[in-house]
Amino acid sequence: MKGLILCAGKGTRLYPLTRSYPKTLIPVANIPILQTCIEKLTEQNITDIGIVISPSQERIMKDHIGTGEQWGLKLTYIYQHEPKGIADAVKQAEGYINKDSFLLLLGDNLITDSLAKLMLPVTSQISYASLMLTKVDNPHGYGIAEISDHRIVHLEEKPLLPRSNLAVLGAYAFHPLIFKAIAAITPSKRGEYEITDAIQWLINQGHPVPYHITEKQNSDIGTLERWLEANRWMLEEMSPTHRIHETCQLDNCDIIPPVAIAQGCRLKDCVIGPYVSIGADTNIEGCHIENSILLNQTQLKNIPYLIKDTVVGFQSVVAGLQSRGTVTDQ
Repeated sequence: MKGLILCAGKGTRLYPLTRSYPKTLIPVANIPILQTCIEKLTEQNITDIGIVISPSQERIMKDHIGTGEQWGLKLTYIYQHEPKGIADAVKQAEGYINKDSFLLLLGDNLITDSLAKLMLPVTSQISYASLMLTKVDNPHGYGIAEISDHRIVHLEEKPLLPRSNLAVLGAYAFHPLIFKAIAAITPSKRGEYEITDAIQWLINQGHPVPYHITEKQNSDIGTLERWLEANRWMLEEMSPTHRIHETCQLDNCDIIPPVAIAQGCRLKDCVIGPYVSIGADTNIEGCHIENSILLNQTQLKNIPYLIKDTVVGFQSVVAGLQSRGTVTDQ
């Protein structure tokens, strides 16, 4: 079985933070979302993974993720030249997948549940597709599944009148027959090729589509609020205390866990935490920070107010009341 991760999206809802930085590389608890997706696949002994990207992302992806050798993996980059939807992104990988079954992850989703129950029906040839679902409070904003007799009987993308509160997460298992389904569908009203339409085609052809409902933490990192929320629960799950790299220099600082502070950081006269992630090579002096994310190489000095519910962009500089870079509040 192969793995496939979709990363070609532009992350426009997180602009300007993602203007020159792919959304799938943004860190949660100082770990890029894409790296977490790769780790979920390797938990299932998948070592051959395709990553669908936009051609404009190639250099930064390879600089940050590489070829997979550092993890003992084979990573193959696949291009989606136009943003035509999830099903179209999967279609670009048909040659790479060939005749193999595969696990599909959306590269901007964090899922903590195991993928084992998801892949079992496909690997055991019980079905051609299997989906992970979760209960949501606002089903109008998701692809929604209607279930009956332990199977999915209907899927609809962002329905006006939802038939359930079970949302389709960004994790799927597929037999290569899904490519025939994708070839059979037409663009939706949004002008995109929807993966839910392709799965519905399988259902209409009489193929059973089982599911796994997860009650564990998951998040689509599509907004600033969701990013900060995911950072909170990831910090809690990764360690009951704080994670501070051994190269960090702390001078007269009060650290309130959980936090994550990456390599090369220098902090002086600060109160940090709870729920703060600080990227590599960051300098902070005279600041009080809570529930925030600071990307790599930021510089903060003598901020006279509490920094809270905030994301500070890569290489931003904020001194007193003057700033240069990107600072975004929730």
